[in-house]
Amino acid sequence: MNKEELIKIKISKIEKEIRDTPYDKASEHHHGVLKAKLAKLKDELEGPMNKGGGGGMGYAIKHSGDASVVLVGLPSVGKSTLLNKVTNAESKVGNYDFTTLGVVPGMMEYKGVKIQILDLPGIIEGASGNKGFGKKVISVIRASDLVVLMSDIQRLSWIDKVSNELYLSGIRMNTRPPKIIVHKTLRGATQVIDPYNSFDRSIVVDIAKEMGLDNCIIQFGEKIENIDKLIDGLVTTRKYMSVVKVVTKIDMVKDNVLKKIPTEMVKMCADKNIGIDDFKEKVWQGLGLVRVYLKRERSVDADKSDPLIVKNTDTLDGVLKRISNQMRDDVSKAYIWGKGARFPGQEVSFNFTVFDEMEIFFGR
Repeated sequence: MNKEELIKIKISKIEKEIRDTPYDKASEHHHGVLKAKLAKLKDELEGPMNKGGGGGMGYAIKHSGDASVVLVGLPSVGKSTLLNKVTNAESKVGNYDFTTLGVVPGMMEYKGVKIQILDLPGIIEGASGNKGFGKKVISVIRASDLVVLMSDIQRLSWIDKVSNELYLSGIRMNTRPPKIIVHKTLRGATQVIDPYNSFDRSIVVDIAKEMGLDNCIIQFGEKIENIDKLIDGLVTTRKYMSVVKVVTKIDMVKDNVLKKIPTEMVKMCADKNIGIDDFKEKVWQGLGLVRVYLKRERSVDADKSDPLIVKNTDTLDGVLKRISNQMRDDVSKAYIWGKGARFPGQEVSFNFTVFDEMEIFFGR
């Protein structure tokens, strides 16, 4: 029996114990330790896959454009039709066969941003345990910026099933990381700084110990509501991704059925151009990108033909560093124009957060 098989047996035993142990306040500590052991074993088993798809677990797919999006769905849900609808007609679309994984790429342009779209095979139940070459598909997903889950109206439950597989694979969808900071120390055992009283200190210390954090300071920046969030905050292999859910073939059902579909889902019939614009906007919002225009002179209009694409969480300091590290030392003032400015040419600090279609002039 090899090491991988031994780890799988240990995982199976721990999962059974978790299922068989009722969860309440009295068993919270024990559940936490079990889940910490489980997380450590899964990281050890999956290894390189949890680091974004390297290490031979995935495929070397060349990314291009400002961001990459993967389409994941069951056969015949309309992924190819969607890809052809949203990608630029001049883009080259080829079918690259990576032995067991077919990937069809295309390039979508929206609001001046180039977004690479990758059509991937679907994920089946058990993909997190590598059924149907699931780990290879998941490794490509983890290396991308956003995932689109597609199912037709007749197989809508598939989206919940595949969402669970992605969760089991360490992908956290449409959420942010818990505000927990771990400072490793050379000595001093484990210290817990939790002004929010999320858990009894002994629970945090024992969970940290199971995860190999013996000498450290664990600092909470918010109240953590459950053990799973605590573990997510202590491991380094979680991938936080935006997800857009799409239901296709909506022309095959009546309006009363459509009303039952959650509002956050894109309702689509690509053949009839239904939902295409909504899809593009949802992808744009999920990627969290903004367009920034740089002014060469304060009194001259910005060139809007070639925007700088940055994350909507970036600051002007980050924009400067994107342009040139040396430029940061040469400028002392920043002026902005656009819908987020109080008035045209407002002077702001370099900690100011960017907004879409912001115009900036950096000066001395």
